[in-house]
Amino acid sequence: MTSSTPEPRNLRFWTPARLALTLITLALVASLFVASCTGGPAQVANNNSAPQGQPPGRTVPGNNPNAPTVPTEPVPATLMNRELKLIDGKDFKLADLQGKIILVNLWATWCGPCRSEVPDLIKVANEYGPKGVEVVGLTNEDPVADGAKVKAFVEQFKITYKIGWGDQEFAMGLMQAAGQIRNNIPQSFIIGRDGRILKRFIGFSQSETPPKLRQALEEALQKG
Repeated sequence: MTSSTPEPRNLRFWTPARLALTLITLALVASLFVASCTGGPAQVANNNSAPQGQPPGRTVPGNNPNAPTVPTEPVPATLMNRELKLIDGKDFKLADLQGKIILVNLWATWCGPCRSEVPDLIKVANEYGPKGVEVVGLTNEDPVADGAKVKAFVEQFKITYKIGWGDQEFAMGLMQAAGQIRNNIPQSFIIGRDGRILKRFIGFSQSETPPKLRQALEEALQKG
């Protein structure tokens, strides 16, 4: 009578079900790390608390469950009237878009989630432009060193909305106006016709961001 050789413990542990569960878990963990980019050529400071003297705000639902609060005060006139440069060399100010819903997107060509978000922003600009929404993409890259690269990116992706340069000071000012400085891109801010930031989105999720962004724009348009 022969005895069977016992199956090694490590083979018995890695059952098909456990292997599948492990792969799914690793995929979910990986997805969290590609949702947004941190730092970069124009890295902004990180501050996990609201700026001193900032008025109380309201929590804004977005991609991040820990999204900062948005103040109820309008964006400061210094930001709305700040001269910004478009990639075609023209100057413009957010104040020039008065009367419209403004969607400001902070991004960079080197940021994977930012690149993934661009096609949907193009759709948003085309869908909501006739309704009174203006999309403005501001890259944190250097206009001299990275000018050609950004222009080539815009041509490659056939971006139809405004693309300009957003320096560190402007980016930090806009984040502070939204209630909290966060060192992540992409970040999108929906500014209502009254000059208040109505919604803020940090990072990008292919399944969650587009519908939430459209819902926020619809709500902003309904405010009149």
